Amino acid sequence: MNSCSDAYHYRVIARAIDLIERSGGNQMRLDALAAAMGMSASHFQRVFSQWAGISPKRYQQFIVLDRAKSLLRENETMLGAANSLGMSSSSRLYDLFIRWEAMTPGEFAQNGFGLTIRHAWLDSPFGDMLALCTERGICGLAFAAECGRDSAFRNMASRWPKAGFVEDRAFACSWIDAVLNQRGDTRLLLSGTPFQIKVWEALLSIPEGRVATYSEIARSTGNERASRAAGSAVGRNPVSWLIPCHRVIRKSGSLGGYEWGLAVKKSILAWESARRASG
Repeated sequence: MNSCSDAYHYRVIARAIDLIERSGGNQMRLDALAAAMGMSASHFQRVFSQWAGISPKRYQQFIVLDRAKSLLRENETMLGAANSLGMSSSSRLYDLFIRWEAMTPGEFAQNGFGLTIRHAWLDSPFGDMLALCTERGICGLAFAAECGRDSAFRNMASRWPKAGFVEDRAFACSWIDAVLNQRGDTRLLLSGTPFQIKVWEALLSIPEGRVATYSEIARSTGNERASRAAGSAVGRNPVSWLIPCHRVIRKSGSLGGYEWGLAVKKSILAWESARRASG
């Protein structure tokens, strides 16, 4: 991608993923998918492969094979091997290195008072994405494919009830370009309780294409019995995708919940597993 406004491929793939999801686990033929996108089979194959790193057929296999359960069987979590900061070479998203800082307890208690949050709706690999940014970093990412834009914005704005919100696409793009172009470094600004920050730090140590359970997340915070509280903190993660709450599933192998819809969570997991397998 040349910029975060160059989102043609994202829109095409978002529509294709929706069709694949609605197929109910049945493999869709390449020509049928391409026709639904208004493209030739060869062009669609090329566009999809550029996005996912694999063919549409192979991608569908990651969706229908219940990848989450197989990842658990393979014991693919690496929380125990993460370093004390929760950051390592394995916690990179694409070639993106995530740097983060947490608001101080005083700043957190002020509920965003005096803070200006600039926001914009951008295209992403998983549909409409709301990006919220400050001078100190990205403070929120949300997806609207299932809940809609209004609901997603209200959800995110409620986390900073005393902040000022300004629509500013250029400012948001200056922070999000590294994410959408899959290169460079980015910085996050997190607002949460000390326990929530610990949970989000643990999420950052789960490598792409792998998963952890809620109990493992709780154990990593030093309180193995706090699975329910850890699950709540996972759900309050303000920077979805970059802080990978989608990589947390139930011990049974079921996906559990996801703030922005299970279809989005399933697509992200399949996309990451596909990229890991192709790399």
